[in-house]
Amino acid sequence: MKARQIVGRILTIKETSSVLMLLATVLIFHALSPYFLSYYNLRTLLELFPEFGILVLGVTLLMISGEFDLSVGSVFALCPILIIEMIYLNVNIAIATVLALLVSLAIGALNATIVVKTGIPSFIVTLATMMCWRGAVLAASGGTPPPIPKQFSIIEKYTVSWIGPIRISFIYFVVILIIFWILLERTRFGNWVFASGGNPEAARARGISPAKVKFICFMLTSLLAAFAGVIEAARIGSALPSAGTGWELDAIAASVIGGTSLFGGVGSVVAAVIGAFLLRIIGNGLVLAGAPGFYFRTFVGIIIILAVIFNIIIKKRALKIRW
Repeated sequence: MKARQIVGRILTIKETSSVLMLLATVLIFHALSPYFLSYYNLRTLLELFPEFGILVLGVTLLMISGEFDLSVGSVFALCPILIIEMIYLNVNIAIATVLALLVSLAIGALNATIVVKTGIPSFIVTLATMMCWRGAVLAASGGTPPPIPKQFSIIEKYTVSWIGPIRISFIYFVVILIIFWILLERTRFGNWVFASGGNPEAARARGISPAKVKFICFMLTSLLAAFAGVIEAARIGSALPSAGTGWELDAIAASVIGGTSLFGGVGSVVAAVIGAFLLRIIGNGLVLAGAPGFYFRTFVGIIIILAVIFNIIIKKRALKIRW
């Protein structure tokens, strides 16, 4: 009986299904390629992961509150372009970075204002702003990556330099993950986020303002997308106008794989990060296994469906064991 109770408790943990899927995927690719779990391959995965992981954290927070932001990929590309353009206008790099991040907050506030004030679904609103900001990126850059000024090396030093076997950017990611986990799981604001996404009417009855909560979540999501964009530009030494294209859907996919509900009110940033890492592992594992690159999207689609089914099975099994 005690064993059943222990299993039931494990299955009720929000991250359980994501961890099981991750372990299964790792074992499959390890069997397909002996190089998959090598030190250098794991180091490469950790080196490339922080930007996407940071983006996923913001998207997951917003999805739990019951909203979407499809403009994050465009904001991801816009912020480093703005910094470079301001540097060429002789703006101090620190000031340029702060101003660009403030612009991202303004973009998040704009998205929230339109959604809250008009009642238009956030999916539609941010689809429109995604196009607007991508157009702004192309207009500002002329469709080609602008030359990286020497001052940009300061950002590179404090974001992508190595500390032992990991980059500083990975430390930033871990710190943000811990902050968001505490915010959602251990604070009153976290309860407000879950309530606003799960049952807005009940939240209002308890004195919570879903509009204010979603306003904050939109701004944080946009800010994290911009910060992630700066990290990638520093890492690759170029601000690509196409950077972040498709990442908004990849981030949503990672959140769904991690058990985040598309209807809001349910989710875990830790599980979403596991889902994000799972997506990156699939891409990496397929390359090592010698599969054509275009299979990646096929596998992502399959994984999303299997993840949702698996999450449902785990929850039902947990309820049966508990009762």
